[in-house]
Amino acid sequence: MKQLQIRCILIITVVIITVIKATGQVTMPDVLLKDPLKDQLNYLEEHTRIYENYRAIREDMFQKLKGNVTDSLIASGRKINALKNTSTKLNMTIDSLRSDLESTKSKLDEMTTTKNSIKVIGMEINKQNYNKFMWTVVLGLIAALLIGIFIFNRNLSVTSNTKNEFQELKNEFEAYRKTTREAREKLTMDHFNEIRRLKGG
Repeated sequence: MKQLQIRCILIITVVIITVIKATGQVTMPDVLLKDPLKDQLNYLEEHTRIYENYRAIREDMFQKLKGNVTDSLIASGRKINALKNTSTKLNMTIDSLRSDLESTKSKLDEMTTTKNSIKVIGMEINKQNYNKFMWTVVLGLIAALLIGIFIFNRNLSVTSNTKNEFQELKNEFEAYRKTTREAREKLTMDHFNEIRRLKGG
């Protein structure tokens, strides 16, 4: 009988202690469960007291905040590592793109040089310089042709004038020769007549 009473007393005591502990425990605030660290620190600053330069914080709140800070630091560390990896990959991509750009620029310069040049006697000459040279040669040839035509026309005119003068001179010479011949024949006849007259006389 006594043992039954003792058991009942023990069960009642355990139940009372459990109820007292259950009612004595304070629930964890939602701000420490959901909000960012800054809000959690603001909450603790507003809901804790300072006594002789020490702030009294409930142990469960401190442990929760400590865990939250640790989790945030770990998450931030992971983000930083992920960002570093992304930055490294981006830098590698940028370097590769720069290399491709330099190669493309070099090829473009080479193509531009090839497009703007022409081979003459095995030498690469810029097309603009070649065009200038060729136009200079063409203009020089045209100028030489015009000068040649002018000189030819002048020589033709001089030749024609000389020919005319020669013809006139020839005609004058023929007329002089004819006149001279007639004069000589007349002189001969006169001389002959004079000789006849002298012989007859």
